[in-house]
Amino acid sequence: MNDQPLWTPSPERAAATNMASFIDFVNERHGTSISGYAALHRFSVDRMEDFWTAVWDFCGVIAQARGETVIADKAKMPGARFFPDARLNFAENLLRNSGKHGDAITFWGEDRFRARLSHAGLRDEVSRMQQAFAAAGVKAGDRVAAFMPNMPETVVTMLAAASLGATFTSCSPDFGVQGVVDRFGQVEPRILVCCDGYLYNGKVNESLARIAEIVAQLPSVERVVVVPYASEKPDVASVPRAVRLADFLAPFAPKALAFESLPFNHPLYILYSSGTTGVPKCIVHGAGGVLLMHMKEHVLHCDVKPGDRLFYFTTCGWMMWNWLVSGLAAGATLLLYDGSPFIGRGNILFDYAAAEDMTHFGTSAKFIDALAKVGLEPAKTHRLAALRAMLSTGSPLAPEGFDYVYANVKRDLCLSSISGGTDLVACFAGGAPILPVWRGELQCRMLGMKVEVWSDEGRPLTGEKGELVCTAPFPTMPLSFWNDPGDRKYRAAYYEKYANVWRHGDWSEITPHGGMVIYGRSDAVLNPGGVRIGTAEIYRQVERLDEVVESIVIGQDWRGDVRVVLFVKLREGLALDEALAKRIRDTIRNNTTPRHVPAVIVQVSDIPRTKSNKIVELAVRAAVHGQSVKNVEALANPEALEQFRNRPELAA
Repeated sequence: MNDQPLWTPSPERAAATNMASFIDFVNERHGTSISGYAALHRFSVDRMEDFWTAVWDFCGVIAQARGETVIADKAKMPGARFFPDARLNFAENLLRNSGKHGDAITFWGEDRFRARLSHAGLRDEVSRMQQAFAAAGVKAGDRVAAFMPNMPETVVTMLAAASLGATFTSCSPDFGVQGVVDRFGQVEPRILVCCDGYLYNGKVNESLARIAEIVAQLPSVERVVVVPYASEKPDVASVPRAVRLADFLAPFAPKALAFESLPFNHPLYILYSSGTTGVPKCIVHGAGGVLLMHMKEHVLHCDVKPGDRLFYFTTCGWMMWNWLVSGLAAGATLLLYDGSPFIGRGNILFDYAAAEDMTHFGTSAKFIDALAKVGLEPAKTHRLAALRAMLSTGSPLAPEGFDYVYANVKRDLCLSSISGGTDLVACFAGGAPILPVWRGELQCRMLGMKVEVWSDEGRPLTGEKGELVCTAPFPTMPLSFWNDPGDRKYRAAYYEKYANVWRHGDWSEITPHGGMVIYGRSDAVLNPGGVRIGTAEIYRQVERLDEVVESIVIGQDWRGDVRVVLFVKLREGLALDEALAKRIRDTIRNNTTPRHVPAVIVQVSDIPRTKSNKIVELAVRAAVHGQSVKNVEALANPEALEQFRNRPELAA
């Protein structure tokens, strides 16, 4: 166990946080004497109605009505309903800022494009888009889809749709035709907003030919709005029902925004599961739940304040985009980025951080690991005085990743490894600005989330590995899966193993510090000889070696048991030989157990991943076992799967 934390906020810094103010707010309102995070968390799960009402008031939710009931049917999971009598509008809450805290949005398209949008400018653009959507017949309950890069027009599209009560859904423009049709085809949008291209690694990729193919397979789409990016005036003649953005908006001048007053659980977003094991599930999230949960996470857990400058490296096909955009409700300026994060050997995002006084830097564990591999030292090369917090998600951040950040990015920094998912468009565990950061640990279970770790038999565990569960309702439980009669798929996804308890599918542990460690997906847990091993335990050891760029591990069915098979991607020009294989095995054995040591190690040239950069262990396992991999369109590099089939090293 770690003897000392890597970082502890000074008493002055902790006292100046929103979380410290919230504790005072709760104590004054309820006559409690809460002191510290552990007591606040207990209050948040033991007195849930009081807690969520306090979040609503402290964060200043704008609503036409709240109602007396905080949680109806609170014993039901699923089935509990938060603020069932409330009426509000999500977009109104995000567009509240008067403009006294600088820009609403700053945009970088790699090192080639720059744009800014003031708060007044954002409201004007949302007003024009709202009017254009309304003129096109869009109304509450309709779907508006975006096939867009992470740029200001995407935010405008979402806010305009939400202002009318339409449900917004998005994919990133690197998706193939079938991947988009598999998603949008299920939810039948009336409007499709798209770009004529997108930027990646210095190259502008044209999109209009693919968009024409997509629209041909989406009969529900009545209007295609094409945003210029690859060219100033895109030729849309080849795209059915298409109009350029400028022409779509031309009849409308900015005017005062009108916001549809809607129920708390009105459908705001449709997000999609990764889709690597079948057609993606369409997960419907409610406006009030997303607003309340994200305000809690931004204001309390991330300490976002008016005027802060919030960045997360994400595409519009990942839930972190939805999470990022909600930062407007906390008064933050959104720092959007489109393109590769590795321009200039990974310096581009730190160039952005320095140039724009970034206060919150959100990224993935894989990006941090990649920076460490190339030896980047932004603390020496960039001015990061404004940076207070760094957030990491997408996969578990290894202890060595924590070491790298504090040694090479910034010493005085709250490094928050966070974990949740598309399923809840939020976090179960993450950071707290009043807590220390311990090496390899997520700082805490999030407020209002009754998270536990359970054995297979449903016994709560501390200091042991097990299933991450949530035993009480929370505001962003999905409203439903789209087109799921009787909620059969929905219940099977989360509630099949433990009755009335959300099983998230992460193999986890609660630490003595009250934090958490995530060891990987529980459906990818290895089981050699009946011993369950989290894949992250192996990745942590293998990827410490300089020769290894990345790895993926699976369990192969083998002679009535399971054996551990490790695939490694090595630095360019290196080949796996017996000496390196022995070093890999020795590193794993010396730092874990003999059970963790792979029976077979195989070199590959690439590792398949989703569009949101997550490696796909289940797809690789299926390929190794000669099974078909469903919906390869969900992968960023589907061609990489072929090298895992028919490997002579794995033949029985």
